[in-house]
Amino acid sequence: MATVGQIIFFTCSLVTLNVLLAAFIILILTLAFSKSTSKVVSSNTKPVANLGQDQILSCYVSAESQPNRLGEVSVSWEKTDLGTVYRYENRAPALDGQASAFKGRAQVFPDAVAIGNASLLLRSVRSSDEGEYTCTIRSSVAHGTVSIQLRTAVFSVPTLKFSNNILTSEASSWFPKPDVTWLNQTGNELNANTSFTERSPGIYSLLSTLQSAKVSETYSCRIENSLVVAVTEATISGSGVLGRTFFTFSVASTQLVSFYLNIITSVLCMFYVV
Repeated sequence: MATVGQIIFFTCSLVTLNVLLAAFIILILTLAFSKSTSKVVSSNTKPVANLGQDQILSCYVSAESQPNRLGEVSVSWEKTDLGTVYRYENRAPALDGQASAFKGRAQVFPDAVAIGNASLLLRSVRSSDEGEYTCTIRSSVAHGTVSIQLRTAVFSVPTLKFSNNILTSEASSWFPKPDVTWLNQTGNELNANTSFTERSPGIYSLLSTLQSAKVSETYSCRIENSLVVAVTEATISGSGVLGRTFFTFSVASTQLVSFYLNIITSVLCMFYVV
């Protein structure tokens, strides 16, 4: 006859097995669903737009799943909180019901749509444009949707000046307010003085000064906030200073990966306790 301990152990084992099985089924179904909608993709699902500038939101049929001919293609761009951003049907814009915020500011490119590229041009980006967008492409042989999270910032290329062994970097507009760091050729951080001026609410200009800079040396000025990093390499010569700037943008972590890890961690903990 089974003891109470054996019954409890058997019951806990069944519970653990059921949890493992349920987690496995959820994972398989999610992956299968993702695969079925993966025909439409984006080269950048977390773009950072510069306020006041134009921005392309990427959306296209992936090369792996794109047939030789797509046939008649329709495109729908939606924004979660506003509705229709842009629609393209029967080889023409279909703008009935378009959100007023996007009138005259959004378009796709018909020649590109015909070959499976439904990327959206959004003109003169506003802070209110920030948020989640969905792009849906439909044709007789391909169908899918991709989500894009548009983030907005303000950033500008700094200008460099060198005089009397003083190297300065000046940038006209940044938001959010950035940090500024100077490095020498070996990557060591240097002491510098940086001042900020709030030109308009939340938008700052900056002036950063590096003392005792030397001719024939190269310095790096790094301007960075939570969304954008600008690294300017400044090489000083007898005739002045030559600079080149590289921009990189932050990429948020994927919530789906975290969800999978949470499931696996919870199941493993339960299994270990039993």
